Amino acid sequence: MVAPKTSALRWLCTGQEIFPAMLAALAAAQKSIQLETYIYADGKLGRQFLAALLAAAQRGVRVRVLVDAMGSWLLPNNFFDPLVAAGGEVRRFNPLHLWRFGVRDHRKLLVCDESTIFLGGFNVADEYDGDGVTRGWCDLGVHIENPALARELAASFEALFTLADFRRKPLLRLRLFKRKRKPQKKPAGELLLTHPGRGASPFQTALHHDLAGARAVRMISAYFLPTHRVRRDLMRAARRGGRVQLILAGKSDVRLSQLAARSFYHRLLKAGVEIYEYQPQILHAKLIVSDGITYVGSSNLDIRSFNLNYELMLRLKDPAAAVAARKIFERTLQHSQKIELHQWRKAQAFWHRWQHRWAHFLLARIDPFVALRQFHAL
Repeated sequence: MVAPKTSALRWLCTGQEIFPAMLAALAAAQKSIQLETYIYADGKLGRQFLAALLAAAQRGVRVRVLVDAMGSWLLPNNFFDPLVAAGGEVRRFNPLHLWRFGVRDHRKLLVCDESTIFLGGFNVADEYDGDGVTRGWCDLGVHIENPALARELAASFEALFTLADFRRKPLLRLRLFKRKRKPQKKPAGELLLTHPGRGASPFQTALHHDLAGARAVRMISAYFLPTHRVRRDLMRAARRGGRVQLILAGKSDVRLSQLAARSFYHRLLKAGVEIYEYQPQILHAKLIVSDGITYVGSSNLDIRSFNLNYELMLRLKDPAAAVAARKIFERTLQHSQKIELHQWRKAQAFWHRWQHRWAHFLLARIDPFVALRQFHAL
């Protein structure tokens, strides 16, 4: 795969930046539009996107939209009817069912004319529209002009679009989930696609490889529930003299996830890892900079993203991209509060520790167990 060039990649750090750019790309599309998102909400922004998609379909563009059935469960069933009437195609990934709700499509992607790409953490919902400080959630995305990468992403969209209704080839799907993912010693490429399964995903493999000798690690993670291997890599980097900085959620839309993340604070802080919590708004960004390597995309640093969801991450080996990403990290750091080890120890009563442990148990043990059982029952 051809890696994105510096001149073809633009960081979009707020909803105020990414949504107008995406709407402009929809308006300029001439051949095809592939929009994929976990949450699509019926609000001001959702209606703006619908109008742009409808206009594109009416001028002859092939428009396809894939939303996750659970993430977009509040979206009215008839919301996209005007688009479908105009020739657009819309599917809800893994329609809600009592015995198969565990695996979700968490990707966020827009590909126009198989050349223009938008990806990151942004969902199509009003709460993401703002500057991330005074209003709107704090998130991050990128705009890339790269036909080779766009074609690869378009193909991955096609695969999930075909699978979306979960009625096609259930035995084949089950075998794919049960089959252990092949271990890799080196990163598989720049585009890291995660699907449900056992064993390390390409994202996990690449991250482990890049953290092995890292001297400077900066991470922004909205939902932080890393595997033992990732925690070990971070602590080893700090113990050998590297600087490891984490920006995690001070405010979260998923309280249970925040509590589970805090179950790791003591061990990480004791190993020398610096932890900060973002204060102004809900944190939803996903960014990793390990020395000169940068990761951006939809995946959180948690077990659900690693093993249960469909996710996509972009691994950039471009030094200029790393420089820009570090600047984004530093700006985010200015609005974050540092967690000090001695103050954390003093503040954690038995009730707090009990909450953290139970949250960790539910998300790290019960959630994966239920999802695996559901797929085994198909």
